[in-house]
Amino acid sequence: MADLGPDREGFLPAGEHRVHWEYFGTGGKEPLVLLNGLAMHTKAWYGFLPRLLGRHDVLLYDYLGQGESSAPDEPVLIPELAGFAAAIADELRLGKLHVLGISYGGFVALDFARLFPERLHTLTLSGIHLSREELFSMYQELSLLFYRSGPQAFEIYTHYLYEKIFGEGFVRRFREKLPAMREGFHARYKDRVHALVRLTLAQDPFFAALDENMPGYRAVTAPVLVMPGEDDRTIPPKVQKKLLDVFPSSRWEPIPDSGHVVYLEQPDLFWGTLLRFTEARSIAF
Repeated sequence: MADLGPDREGFLPAGEHRVHWEYFGTGGKEPLVLLNGLAMHTKAWYGFLPRLLGRHDVLLYDYLGQGESSAPDEPVLIPELAGFAAAIADELRLGKLHVLGISYGGFVALDFARLFPERLHTLTLSGIHLSREELFSMYQELSLLFYRSGPQAFEIYTHYLYEKIFGEGFVRRFREKLPAMREGFHARYKDRVHALVRLTLAQDPFFAALDENMPGYRAVTAPVLVMPGEDDRTIPPKVQKKLLDVFPSSRWEPIPDSGHVVYLEQPDLFWGTLLRFTEARSIAF
């Protein structure tokens, strides 16, 4: 894995800014787009790519505020972030895509599906919802309070974050690795906390437009796989299960002994299920 690197990479112009992307593969396999969670960046996926590259080419990109992309302190819109995936695919001359959205990436994936349904082979969602939820709104407000309360509060937030998102089983197995994970998150964002604020605030117009955009979500005919962690406390499974009422062709595959970060907590089960789904291009896999 030390020598793993993209076959192609570049920057997509986005007005005065630019969006960093990486492509793994030569175009011979159906492309899979991995959409980042809020605190992720393209390199966060590298440990899982060996599981995927025998079956798919893989497209990664950083949202504005993440990784090597520009980090302007100005409003960001989730449909805009979804549009970057389509624009990068155009630049790479890709056709239909398999799209995976994890946590915040699920918002981006949902709007990609709504805006570009003709470009979708499959849609996989985990740790996400498409309904107005008061507890989620309160969690967002608390996160923003931490972000905006200065360096000491932000450092405390890194402890709260990892206590919130992981399941009991993962923490028991890997608790000694959590400090390094917290330090990595802190190092990436301590000098640009504004990026977390802007990405988080983008959820407000997303939910404000929910009624207006719901017909577009319901019109998605591509197969949809929903894989929640059974122990997810950030977005409980019963909330995620509401997605099945939106998409006409959808399947529910909860991941046991896992919290919010299922792809990391139960990688064999998560990625194995994903690959069976994308290979079948059907919920009957």
